[in-house]
Amino acid sequence: MKLPLLISVPHGGLRVPEEVRDGCILSPKDIVEDSDEGASEIYDVGDEIEAFVSTDVARAIVDLNRAEDDFRPDGVIKTHTCFNVPVHDPFPSAHLAERLLEQYYRPYHERLRQLARSDVMLGIDCHTMLAVGPPIGPMAGKKRPEICLSDADGTTCSREWTGMLTECLEASFGFEISVNAPFKGGYIVRSHARELPWVQLELSRDAFAGNGEKRDRVLCAMRRFCELARAGA
Repeated sequence: MKLPLLISVPHGGLRVPEEVRDGCILSPKDIVEDSDEGASEIYDVGDEIEAFVSTDVARAIVDLNRAEDDFRPDGVIKTHTCFNVPVHDPFPSAHLAERLLEQYYRPYHERLRQLARSDVMLGIDCHTMLAVGPPIGPMAGKKRPEICLSDADGTTCSREWTGMLTECLEASFGFEISVNAPFKGGYIVRSHARELPWVQLELSRDAFAGNGEKRDRVLCAMRRFCELARAGA
């Protein structure tokens, strides 16, 4: 039986769409560093769960975990990466920016809305984070925890379920999980929580385990959580 979960992996892609390829001035290394490196392998659990959504488009080009009208430097269509590296020369026109949103951003969020109406009990927005905070982002220049689970301070998921998943992750990984620090939950969990309970999961890219082992341990925690949630339903 598949787990009744909706898994979102919005930052695992590395592709620069053809529409902006000529103007993108990032190196392949820049694109990887701004992405959630390893996420596509760690969260490769589509065969185990009811619903799975991901993208192959690089976060540096279209950030699906930002509001559609967020045009800050680190917004939905970025001027700079999290390492403050310029992304485009020239920056996409308003017409091209709208095309990117229509082609890549809106379909992703519409898919999340559609799947929230299917047989799932919880959405998990899955990420990997740099072990040391980059210049743009929380804990800049400081060591981050190995794992962070967030629910926007209890507003996107019940504290009971967040606590239950935290305990399952701690049992699976063997160490304490940080809750709502350094991340409290981004746009995806906050905007889609009206349709379904959501949490955000961040695993450090630090080598405390290989990607395959991280995948196995995350999946183990998900299975145990679903057992407990079903028993308490």
